[in-house]
Amino acid sequence: MKKVLFLCTGNSCRSQMAEAIVNTRLGDAWQAVSAGTKPAGYIHPKALEALAEIGIKHTGRSKRADEFQNMNFDLIVTVCDSAAEECPVWLGKGKRVHHSFFDPAKTDNMNDFRIVRDEIVKIIPQILEQHAN
Repeated sequence: MKKVLFLCTGNSCRSQMAEAIVNTRLGDAWQAVSAGTKPAGYIHPKALEALAEIGIKHTGRSKRADEFQNMNFDLIVTVCDSAAEECPVWLGKGKRVHHSFFDPAKTDNMNDFRIVRDEIVKIIPQILEQHAN
């Protein structure tokens, strides 16, 4: 099984949604975790609500990237520009890919959470497929 780390700044929305979607829908091939360079300390309730709307129950916590310092990843996906710039060098030998998603926490509008969730559902499996080997 391949391991992927989704990294963003706050680890409260985008990376959490990516982690939950991959573990629920692609868990037979990928094990996903998420972390933040400056974690918010919570998962945004609207991110959890957006996931629940598509049948995904996510119970996790906001985590610091350095919690995974000793873990090897096949792929590291940064999901915001800030995290791409601050991605720790010690995050192993895995490939790094960047795809910036809008931060719905900036607007706190439920529709923005849905839009980002749907983009993650569409784009992240494509990224994983491209880097499966």
